[in-house]
Amino acid sequence: MNAESASIQGSAMKLGYTIIYVPSVPSSLRFYEQAFGLVKRFLHESGDYGELSTGETTLAFASHALGEANFPTGHVKASESNLPLGMEIALVTENVDTAHQSALLHGAIELSAPAQKPWGQVVSYLRAPDGTLIELCTSV
Repeated sequence: MNAESASIQGSAMKLGYTIIYVPSVPSSLRFYEQAFGLVKRFLHESGDYGELSTGETTLAFASHALGEANFPTGHVKASESNLPLGMEIALVTENVDTAHQSALLHGAIELSAPAQKPWGQVVSYLRAPDGTLIELCTSV
């Protein structure tokens, strides 16, 4: 281990937020508010960036326009992909069935209905209207 690695490992690294690039930040915020009862924490006046309160880690959204400014060579747009991206957000809830049905009512697409896993956890998978892959699950 070099000195730089040792210095990083000794610091208090933590996940601060996840940012999802979407076609419409206000629409994505509205979906999560309506489908799951999450609370909007912030929406920039430009509409290009917004955040939801989700506990210790913030779930944030940025416009594809902002993504294009940040990544001049481009980025994969979940909203334009036929397949879900190889990453997901997981929302933990005591009632996966209810949350799953609410998401469907607000425009999500079902990928996998709620099912109990061999280890006892109930899990379902959806795609949000903006293309984001969402896992709804009970605590492990």
